[in-house]
Amino acid sequence: MTESSKIPEGILSLQTIAMPADTNWSGDVFGGWIVSQMDLAGAIHAERFSKGRCATISIHEMTFLVPVKVGDVVSCYTKILKVGNTSIQMQIEVWDSHDTSRKAKRITQGIFTFVAVDAEGHKRQIPEEAKQKFLSQVSA
Repeated sequence: MTESSKIPEGILSLQTIAMPADTNWSGDVFGGWIVSQMDLAGAIHAERFSKGRCATISIHEMTFLVPVKVGDVVSCYTKILKVGNTSIQMQIEVWDSHDTSRKAKRITQGIFTFVAVDAEGHKRQIPEEAKQKFLSQVSA
């Protein structure tokens, strides 16, 4: 994940601007704020894909590569890696894409797992048509 010339993978699922209230005691944007943006982006993609509510059940391997400053435009890209009966595993990359005057920088990435849930919070099946669409894209 140290390769900085890479371009984002996946779809742009969330974009926001880091604000002063998002900083830690050192003046950098708090890592927890970045993780929360990733979780929101992943949930948006997972819920659209599964046609309903989803909950985060795990986050795997995250490394912060560069600090985020106030005013940076934080862009979260999501890519579904695996679909189970009730779960979705997704790569989420965060990029600083402030403007076109400078090259975008990858901030972090992680693998998030979401589970589809019903209104009572119980696991529910991911629709078969969503699974088939994913499989057809992977095999193409």
